[in-house]
Amino acid sequence: MSENPNDRLKALGLTLPKAAAPVATYVAAVQTGSTLVVSGQLPLVDGKLKATGKLGGAISADLGKECAQACLLNVLAQVQAAIGDLSRVKRVVRLGGFIACTPEFTQHAAVMNGASDLAVEVFGDAGRHARSTIGVPSLPLDAPVEVEALFEIGENA
Repeated sequence: MSENPNDRLKALGLTLPKAAAPVATYVAAVQTGSTLVVSGQLPLVDGKLKATGKLGGAISADLGKECAQACLLNVLAQVQAAIGDLSRVKRVVRLGGFIACTPEFTQHAAVMNGASDLAVEVFGDAGRHARSTIGVPSLPLDAPVEVEALFEIGENA
């Protein structure tokens, strides 16, 4: 398999969406030194939420996992917009997952694996990361999942 994350995305049959513009008073990504922090991204596909609702309610764990993967694609689109080339990512340091769910829902980790598994598929061992996943009562626009991220960035190639 290619070491280039763009080639890996292509081999997976995935393409990065256009980086979404922030909808409030924040920026999509901030770089300080070799650290890039990406604000939480929703599961937008072609500009629309892949699903709305809560895990444990109208949203199944499988659909939630797909939403987490869509969130990570949007995170990667922000990385691409911020640094110009995904091959500059030295390491995925941390992912944070927010799962809108009913109080009884307990499969948070399985849902967040949609994002984590994709990070490893795209970046190989450099995609292995620390992670937090928490359940929340609601997310913006009634999204079921939101993912934020922290990356270590290398110099331009």
